[in-house]
Amino acid sequence: MALRGISVVELAGLAPGPFCGMVLADFGANVVRVDRPLSLGGLGDVSRLSRGKRSLVVNLTTPPGVAVLRRLCARADVVLEPFRHGVMEKLQLGPEILQKENPKLIYARLSGFGQSGRLSRVAGHDINYLALSGVLSKIGPSGMNPYPPLNLVADFSGGGLMCALGIMIALFERTRSGKGQVIDANMVEGTAYLSSFLWKAPALWEKPRGENIIDGGAPFYTTYRTADGEFMAVGAIEPQFYALLIKGLGLKSDELPDQHSMTDWPEMKKKFADVFAKKTKAEWCQIFDGTDACVTPVLTLQEAAQHDHSKERGSFITDEKQDVSPRPAPLLSNTPAAPSFKRDPSVGEHTEEILKEFGFSQEEIDQLNANKIIECNKPRANL
Repeated sequence: MALRGISVVELAGLAPGPFCGMVLADFGANVVRVDRPLSLGGLGDVSRLSRGKRSLVVNLTTPPGVAVLRRLCARADVVLEPFRHGVMEKLQLGPEILQKENPKLIYARLSGFGQSGRLSRVAGHDINYLALSGVLSKIGPSGMNPYPPLNLVADFSGGGLMCALGIMIALFERTRSGKGQVIDANMVEGTAYLSSFLWKAPALWEKPRGENIIDGGAPFYTTYRTADGEFMAVGAIEPQFYALLIKGLGLKSDELPDQHSMTDWPEMKKKFADVFAKKTKAEWCQIFDGTDACVTPVLTLQEAAQHDHSKERGSFITDEKQDVSPRPAPLLSNTPAAPSFKRDPSVGEHTEEILKEFGFSQEEIDQLNANKIIECNKPRANL
C-alpha cells in the first residue's frame, strides 16, 4: 500500500479527525488513536471511523501522560490533533516542542476556524463553518432558508479530506527537505477553497439562491417525485442530453419553451413534475437507463450498495461484522487501498502492544498502568 511504513499518532476527536486518520489507514499508514481514559469520560471514536486503527489510552492531563505522548511523537511521522488553538500548547505538546524533538514530524492541526484569528478559540460545528465560508448562502430552495447538506461539506470535505491532502503534500515535500512542517487545516478555509468554482464563475450564480442553473432552479437540473413516492435526479444541462430527456418524458421539444428561458423555468418544472409523477421510479429507470439523458434514480444508502454498477466495480465492502461501507477512493492501479475488515478497536485495546513497539519496557508499562496514566482494556474472549 502507498503509505506502508508511515506512522500516524491521531488524538481522538470528532468526525473530521477520525475520517482523516481512516483515509491514511486505508492506504496503509499505521495509525494509533490516542484516547482519553474511560474513567475521565473518554468515549473513543463516537464517529465510528476507526477502520484499520489501533487504540492507546493515555491521560494527557498528567505530566507522565504528556511524556508518553512525546515519546510516541519522537518516533512518528505524523501527529494529527483536532483541538482548538492553544490546547496542545497548554499541554506542552505544541509543534515547537514536538518538532524540536523530531524535526521530521508533520504536525497536522485540524480545527474549525484555524490557528489564528479572533474565532480560533471559539466552538463551532459544520453548519457554522459552512456559514462563514459563504457556501451555505448558496444552498437551499428559492424563497426558503439556507440548509446544510448533512455535515459532509465542512466537516469531511473541507476538514478531514483537505487535512489528509495537506499531510500527503507535506510527506512528499519531506522527501526533498528532510523536514516536517505544521499544517493549519480548518473547516472554514477548506470549505471556501472547495467553493473556488463559485468565486471564479459568478455568472452562474447571479440569480437568488435556488433559481440558478445548477442549484435546483433549472427544470433540467433538479429532482422529481415519482408515482411511488420515490425520486429521480435530472442533470440534462447540455442540449444533446436535454433532447434525450425530453424524448424520454414523451414530450415534444417544438411545443416547449427554449431550454434556457429562465422566465419559463417555473412552469417547465411543473410540467416535468406532472410527467414524472405518472410513473414509478423503476419505470423511469427502464426508460432512461443506459441513455445520455443524465437521469438517474435517487438511491438510499442501502440501494446504492446493491446497485448493479456498484456491484460490478466492488464499490462497497463488507467487514467481519457484516457492516457495509464504501470502498476507499480513489482506486490506485499499483498500490490500491487495502481497508481492514476487522471490527473497530475498543478503547485501550492495544495500549500495551503499541507502547512496546515504541520502546517502552514492560516495567515502565506496568508502572504507568498502576499509576493510572494509561489503560489497558483488552476485550475478553467469548468462550
